[in-house]
Parts: sequence; C-alpha cells; structure tokens
Amino acid sequence: QVQLVESGGGLVQPGGSLRLSCTASGPISSIYGMNWYRQAPGKGRELVAGISSGGSINYADSVKGRFTISRDNAKNTVYLQMNSLKPEDTAVYYCNALISTGRGIRQEYWGQGTQVTVSS
Repeated sequence: QVQLVESGGGLVQPGGSLRLSCTASGPISSIYGMNWYRQAPGKGRELVAGISSGGSINYADSVKGRFTISRDNAKNTVYLQMNSLKPEDTAVYYCNALISTGRGIRQEYWGQGTQVTVSS
C-alpha cells in the first residue's frame, strides 16, 4: 500500500540540468533513509546518492560536485538536483526509501523509475 512516485525525468543536452522528485504515500509511520539509484541498459543498479533522516548525505564519486540530494520530511519527498549532465549519466533513475508502517518493522520500497537521457 505504500507507494513511491517519481517525476522530473526527460531528455536534456550535455551540460544541462534536471531535478527529480520522489514522494512517498500510504500508511507511513516513519521514513528513515531515502536514496536515488540508477541503471543503464545492460548494467547493474548503482547507488547515486543517499540521505538519512538526520541529514547525513553520501554521493557516488562519479556525481560529486554535480548532483545534490535533499529531502522535505513534511512532504515525504526526496529530490535530486542534477547539474552539468553528461551522456554517461543516461539511465533509469529509481527512488528508494526505508520506511516503517507500524510495529517497529522497517521495509525498503522502490519507485517505478524515471528515464533520464543526456544527448546532443
């Protein structure tokens, strides 16, 4: 019943910018870590950025200095601001979150993914 819905993907030229959003809904008690992953065709899924409920942030080395992750706890939303985009950033981007729905049990949830294509 918990759902993560993503938006903001699309086609952009090299050097351009996009902002991805992901909002969680449903019988949510608490949201702990929120993350962005990506998967290029024929490749494995990799962690791009993550942010804890306390604000601790981690980035993949390939995106440091170009991408910024943030969250709005009141809106149950995580964002990924992507600047100076490169063709190698082309992938399906997935939102992920560790969420409690009661009884102290934490589970991971995933969005459906949104396509980001960087091409001239």
